[in-house]
Amino acid sequence: MAQDVVVVGAGLAGLAAAGELTRRGFDTTVLEASDEVGGRVRTDVVDGFRLDRGFQVLLPAYPELRAKVDLAALRLRAFTRGALTAERQLLAPPLQPRAVAGLARWAAKGPVAGAGTVALSARDVLRPSARLRRPLNRTTAEELRRARVSGELYEQVFRPFLAGVFLDRDLTTDARMFHLIWRCFLLGGGAVPELGMGELPRQLASGLPGGTVRFGRRAEHVEPGRVRLDDGEELTPRAVVVATDGTTAARLLPGVTEPRWHSVTTFYFSTAQAPLRAPTLLVDGSSDLLLNTVVLSEVSAAYAPAGRSLVAASVPGRLDVDEHVVRERLARLYDTSTTDWSLLARYPVEHALPAMEAGHPLTKPVRLDDGLYVCGDHRDTSSLQGALVSGRRAAAAVVSELSTAAAA
Repeated sequence: MAQDVVVVGAGLAGLAAAGELTRRGFDTTVLEASDEVGGRVRTDVVDGFRLDRGFQVLLPAYPELRAKVDLAALRLRAFTRGALTAERQLLAPPLQPRAVAGLARWAAKGPVAGAGTVALSARDVLRPSARLRRPLNRTTAEELRRARVSGELYEQVFRPFLAGVFLDRDLTTDARMFHLIWRCFLLGGGAVPELGMGELPRQLASGLPGGTVRFGRRAEHVEPGRVRLDDGEELTPRAVVVATDGTTAARLLPGVTEPRWHSVTTFYFSTAQAPLRAPTLLVDGSSDLLLNTVVLSEVSAAYAPAGRSLVAASVPGRLDVDEHVVRERLARLYDTSTTDWSLLARYPVEHALPAMEAGHPLTKPVRLDDGLYVCGDHRDTSSLQGALVSGRRAAAAVVSELSTAAAA
């Protein structure tokens, strides 16, 4: 008997779609080309260290996470609510008690920028999220200038921090995306699951009926009512949902345009001692690297075996960065020697996040044709939130079509 729905791809969007469909009683099969769920959200275990595939942070204030994920079961471990600059000045998000001292120091250098940061943050927290989604047609950099966030506060804090978030060195990302993400940082900060980011897709997959996900199954051709795999097998479901990354979706679906991508290179180092005994992100606005670094084993001890520490360092928008250049910069940032640090892995991620330039639509259609759908972070905001929302949207569209057909 043919399946009701075939979902191509077991990333967050595909798992979210499959979860909705199975809960509504539809016989669903998920095809995954690799050997594990998660897509770009994976965690490798190397010599007892947990290495996320590129430095990733979960924002517990994401509405879709709060609605669909058992966050308590992930045993989230929080980052410090703030970031250290290259000069070791901590700046916590405004509207928090610990922000007062940091903002006071920055205000002494640039009182207008400090006041602008507080005003901007207050608006983002107090306004309904729907209002933050209204068209602006401005870049994040332009929006910060309009808010008078400039000078050292912009260069030393906001630019390197947001370059690490959006993987966008020039902050050309649509200003609405900045407001939505900034709001979530202000409301809930950042965290990682105790056992790594891969625990998020594993939890989503655990809610599916046994055998729903078929691994090592690569789709070569997709059309309404038919999926052909690379081994020649053909499936004939009532509906197909392509839930791959944007590049693969564009290959499989002529009506989908490949997104422009932001890239990142993440280095993981093993050290005998933590160079910073705090779960705090260190951002580097004093060099061209725009480095973001953190001692991940200080965020979650499970990221490293006993007696060792794990340092992550990410360079946004660069795939060609040299390890020695990164080591030298980390030595300056942490004020320690890095010569005895062991490189565990280097992850150059070319297709890390779809770009969202000014004017980019925050949502795109998920229905392409009768029985043919697409979802992923390239159809919504370029974020974990966007991937999950797009999966839900695609599932709702499938349910509507198949239920209408059944009633006819």
